[in-house]
Amino acid sequence: MEKEKMIFMTAFVVLAVSCAGSNDQQLRLRKWGPSSSSSSKINKFGSSIIFPLYGNVYPNGFYFVQVYLGYPPRPYFLDPDTGSDLTWLQCDAPCVRCTTGFHPLYRPSNDLVVCRDPLCASLHPSDYKCDNPQQCDYEVEYADGGSSLGVLVNDLFTLNLTSGVRMSPRLTLGCGYDQLPGSSDHPLDGVFGLGKGKSSIVSQLRDQGIVKNVVGHCLNAQGGFLFLGEDVYDSSRITWTPMSRDYTKHYAAGLAELRFGGKSTGFKNLNIIFDSGSSYTYFNSQIYHSLLSLITKELRGKPLKEATDDRTLPFCWKGKKPFESTRDVRKYFKPLALSFPNGWRTKAQYEISPESYLIISSKGNACLGILNGTDVGLNNFNMIGDISMQDKLLIYDNEKQAIGWTPANCDQPPKSNAI
Repeated sequence: MEKEKMIFMTAFVVLAVSCAGSNDQQLRLRKWGPSSSSSSKINKFGSSIIFPLYGNVYPNGFYFVQVYLGYPPRPYFLDPDTGSDLTWLQCDAPCVRCTTGFHPLYRPSNDLVVCRDPLCASLHPSDYKCDNPQQCDYEVEYADGGSSLGVLVNDLFTLNLTSGVRMSPRLTLGCGYDQLPGSSDHPLDGVFGLGKGKSSIVSQLRDQGIVKNVVGHCLNAQGGFLFLGEDVYDSSRITWTPMSRDYTKHYAAGLAELRFGGKSTGFKNLNIIFDSGSSYTYFNSQIYHSLLSLITKELRGKPLKEATDDRTLPFCWKGKKPFESTRDVRKYFKPLALSFPNGWRTKAQYEISPESYLIISSKGNACLGILNGTDVGLNNFNMIGDISMQDKLLIYDNEKQAIGWTPANCDQPPKSNAI
């Protein structure tokens, strides 16, 4: 593909430090999920789709969903990424460069997406000219340096709806035949694009009248669940704030004030991006260093010392003996909060407890899971990653252009309006 014809869609994906054991294929997959039916009837927008989530922030460094694709349906493990639109799998078409996944390479259908297809157009600038009008090429670059190049195809996704119906809509995805692993490469089969764009899975399902354009997830240390649609939560029990109009390609909520220990840090009017593709939370350099100073000051006189020999994350602290969990250290750290004055009813506050910004390393030290976004190329972006989304239900409602959250038990998926 000629250079001037390439399209680069920057997505905020996992930028975490690679952790030992992340390639461990002994992850235990829970067997829960909605019941299925052979019925092909569709109740328009009357259901949701729930996926179990597997993995954790540390030590695995990623979460993934199991998706069934093709006919007969075959399982694949995908990275659920609200920071990018296109779903793609590594495929044997043939594969030029591919990273190691859990399953054999995806064998695509012969149903190529043609150049004039609106989904193809959504991935390219208006003056883009296809090399071949009978197919749509794509190229995606991620913030960690990884990329995927391939062609768009249509294939069957086998889905279980909360109504009990099992169906297999034909959706568009990327058949990636040239993958360049990034600095945070994971042993997965591809990416599950859940962004705001026309090519995202939830947008396609909405266009087919299957579910509303709503994405939600609930993360914890054992996994959690992901859902598409809106019938699995009670909207009146959710804290809502409008999506920012400044970031049309990302799930962002603007004009936040950062608070530490219940007091303002002086940082206001912050645009905050929520990105399930990032393991850790990132603030721009000025905020990061100010926050680090506040934490360091708070730890003076307490039985914690900086663990300079622990390179798990940039800053770690050790106690008199190794810590077993974040519960052992939470009393030494103060909570954070993002206060959004433009909440729908009252001021919306997003709480980040010490358990939601610390991890316990393999050496038994407490490490700060908030990183300097400027140092890794995020410039002035402030991003809430998986670590700070744990034990919360996060909802991205593209119908109402709002982001919502509430504390939740993520161990079991809801049946219907259960949270």
